[in-house]
Amino acid sequence: MKLLRHGPKGQEKPGLLDDAGNIRDLSAHVDDIAGEVLTPDGLGRIAALDPLSLPVVDPATRLGPCVGRVGKFIGIGLNYADHAAEAGMEIPSEPILFSKFTSAISGPNDDVEIPPGSAKTDWEVELGFVIGQGGRDIPEARAMSHVAGYCVVNDISEREWQAERGGSWDKGKGFDSFGPIGPWLVTTDEVPDPQRLRMWLEVDGQRHQDGTTATMIFGVRTLVAYLSRCMSLQPGDVIATGTPPGVGMGMKPPRFLRGGETMRLGIEGLGEQRQLVRRR
Repeated sequence: MKLLRHGPKGQEKPGLLDDAGNIRDLSAHVDDIAGEVLTPDGLGRIAALDPLSLPVVDPATRLGPCVGRVGKFIGIGLNYADHAAEAGMEIPSEPILFSKFTSAISGPNDDVEIPPGSAKTDWEVELGFVIGQGGRDIPEARAMSHVAGYCVVNDISEREWQAERGGSWDKGKGFDSFGPIGPWLVTTDEVPDPQRLRMWLEVDGQRHQDGTTATMIFGVRTLVAYLSRCMSLQPGDVIATGTPPGVGMGMKPPRFLRGGETMRLGIEGLGEQRQLVRRR
């Protein structure tokens, strides 16, 4: 299934995408694509519905973030071998974790806002996965049964605030609009192997990132188990798993977003995002 949320900001309704590409409304059956709806039982109840029996939504309707009421939005740093090489940094021996504040979450086609005074706002196409069955101390052998599905994430990053202003990476990762997710949450039955997905990102039609999840250092299975040792995981938690090479910081000379650009990005089978970049 391809689950989604549609409607104005703060008023999104649950929905799904049918086989013909129509948005269907789920409001009569679930209150949101969130929480217990994302557990195996919750997804099973949605899967049992006939999509053709659901109301059709105007295709021009805004798509919101594909998951609602997110409790934790976690990022994994330097998780692609080729991106670590691009950044001139050693391959990490354990996953590097940071938080993206949930207030950064936005819809897949909402504008990205450059903060006042920013000179180093960057792009990062990433595979996101969403927790379905919660838990802690999850063994790798059972890790994939805790994943509800996958989505596209643009891990927008302000590099000066991330690396030059002291403290953790979180400051540069958590500005408002810095976490577009969606367009859809694609359930695991449609993604047989999350470690074999093509991914790409363009700025004003010029492709900068063109990679594959096959070069991830720590795969989804490992990340679920590792994270569950650091914290309990709950339904609806979103994890962004890192980016392949081609970010602005790695260019020579570096290139960053100034405002006025259009970003397009996507992952094989998970859909595309499109964002206009503007200054706040």
